[in-house]
Amino acid sequence: MTHVTVWYDGTCPLCVREIALMERLDRKNAIEFVDLTRFETPCPIDRKLMMERFHASENGTLHSGASAFAAMWRAIPLLRPLGLAARRSWVLNLLEKTYLLFLRFRPRLQKLLGGRIKA
Repeated sequence: MTHVTVWYDGTCPLCVREIALMERLDRKNAIEFVDLTRFETPCPIDRKLMMERFHASENGTLHSGASAFAAMWRAIPLLRPLGLAARRSWVLNLLEKTYLLFLRFRPRLQKLLGGRIKA
């Protein structure tokens, strides 16, 4: 069985909402979700770097950005086809470009939706 660990920003309302959805979809509890704002939890790399981009570990391999999302998706049966498709370089490149675009707008989205999003 695949072991996946996902690190996320527990102060980001968008992140918290997305992780809550992933936890509901992860019916087999295949993913360990780690809130980076809990400083007692260890990080495989610098915590600040992990807060800037989405990270996941899949069977000991650390992924970042779109690759991390794909690793998480592969552990969730409903989303597994998306995660498998991301193994194709052109799909992963498209997802990464989309993720980088999202990162540019993330601070504004957090401010806009922060007070209205509940996990």
